[in-house]
Amino acid sequence: MYGNFSFHFDSEIVFGKDTENEAGRLVKKHGGTKVMIVYGSGSVKKSGLLDRIKNSLTESRIMYTEYGGVQPNPLRSFAEAGVRKAMESGADFVIGVGGGSVIDTAKAIAYGAANDGDFWQFYTGKKPEKMLPVGTIVTIAAAGSETSRSSVIVDDVDSHQKKGLWSSFRPCFAIMNPELTYSLPPFQTAAGCADIFSHTFMRYFSNFSSYLGDRYGEATMQTIVKYAPIALSEPENYEARAEILLAGSLSHSDLMMIGRPGSSAGGEHALESQLSGYYDTTHGAGLAVIMPALLKYFVVHGSEEQVARVEMFAKNVFGADSAVGGISAFVNWLKSIGMPTTLSELGIPEAEIPEAIKRCMAARGSTIDGFIKLDEAAVNEIYDLASCT
Repeated sequence: MYGNFSFHFDSEIVFGKDTENEAGRLVKKHGGTKVMIVYGSGSVKKSGLLDRIKNSLTESRIMYTEYGGVQPNPLRSFAEAGVRKAMESGADFVIGVGGGSVIDTAKAIAYGAANDGDFWQFYTGKKPEKMLPVGTIVTIAAAGSETSRSSVIVDDVDSHQKKGLWSSFRPCFAIMNPELTYSLPPFQTAAGCADIFSHTFMRYFSNFSSYLGDRYGEATMQTIVKYAPIALSEPENYEARAEILLAGSLSHSDLMMIGRPGSSAGGEHALESQLSGYYDTTHGAGLAVIMPALLKYFVVHGSEEQVARVEMFAKNVFGADSAVGGISAFVNWLKSIGMPTTLSELGIPEAEIPEAIKRCMAARGSTIDGFIKLDEAAVNEIYDLASCT
């Protein structure tokens, strides 16, 4: 079925070697005069990247303040402190330097600074009408937050759940230098590739489709399947890093939504988000566990058309002649790049799975919308499938 959809992609992508040196020009172009630079660990300092960004801002006569220390699975409390600092400094622009956690935090700070300090209202249902402009400099190919409308934050203040925001706002620019991803540890490279794959997967497994949209999705997943092993064996292979970096941004864009209305999703993120939110596991690794289990559930419980889509995925992405063969090939590829494929490998004790299911359902209500609507019994079955190889 072909559905109505809207297409909007207004993030300016500046791609290639040394492009971080254009940060000042781009901030000025997009109206910034005083920037808050948000980043994670000390790696941006040790590598000299932060100094290059600050030099670029200084050359463009743009003032800045720094806010470092974002952790994986970013925290509401840390973002709230960042909002206060941004407002005190008079920042009118936010730059996120890092991966998805940093960029999602930068977005949260930008929402808060533009709305009297209160950003959490937007992660609990209210739609934002304004935010400070955000620029991004990507050091991890994974979440695609550098060009997306979404942001996910862990509520360490109250509910201890991951909360997501999907709005009409995107970063105004994304600087992408593949060389900035060379130093990523192998596990983070692989987890990032699984995350990128999932963002295409979630749009591909929709009850709406188009020929063109399907081919875009398959080509993006094929790109990750091909280049993830190369990036792992040759960390400074520019072509591999470039292909993965571009796939990450495009996988989380409206390009993958052609023929699909709204924010259609397979259901994998809802099933995984409370695992990484509660156990602080790596998001991409959790998705690597959940995606094959979800596909197995689709084959058993899906309609004829839904099973046919799994078969199309198996054939066109992995060259398999059956749905089961494609799922097996998918699992083997995930293992080959060092990803876990069971909950125990992810570090989730079997005895705690019932509580994990309760947290999942509490975050979503009685059912999880997706390719197939999932009730608590379905989630139990999928988690059981994710407990086995």
